[in-house]
Amino acid sequence: MQAQMLAPAAVLVAWSLVMLFWMAFTRFPAMNRLGRDVGSSKPGGRGQDLEGVIPDKVNWKAHNYAHLMEQPTIFYPAVVILAIMGAGALDVLLAWIYVVLRIIHSVYQATVNVVKVRFLIFLLSTLALTALAVRAVIATLFFDPGLPPA
Repeated sequence: MQAQMLAPAAVLVAWSLVMLFWMAFTRFPAMNRLGRDVGSSKPGGRGQDLEGVIPDKVNWKAHNYAHLMEQPTIFYPAVVILAIMGAGALDVLLAWIYVVLRIIHSVYQATVNVVKVRFLIFLLSTLALTALAVRAVIATLFFDPGLPPA
């Protein structure tokens, strides 16, 4: 069940890269339309410097990419812990629920971005992640080395 447990994490990694490219392919043209050369921006400039400069709808992709670098840092180790300890079908299901909801959240934030709806999607994914984290704690804290592997 290790591969099945790790597959959602691999998909979320790939999705994060999709969002990175989506962000780049929308930001660079927006900057060019403003007459700003991407390569000659001030030294040490950051993505946040583009807030209020390029259209909000363009920045939404960057906001989501940043989100994918935040909360999923809890998801990845929980998945690895459960894969090592012997994930069950419920663990795999919870991981897929988390990933599907994060992808839905990404597409929604990048295109529509109504905060009430986006927060609901985020909350649901957080509940799935919380369940995964609790199961990872249980799998390790209450591990009985005397039992045969699952």
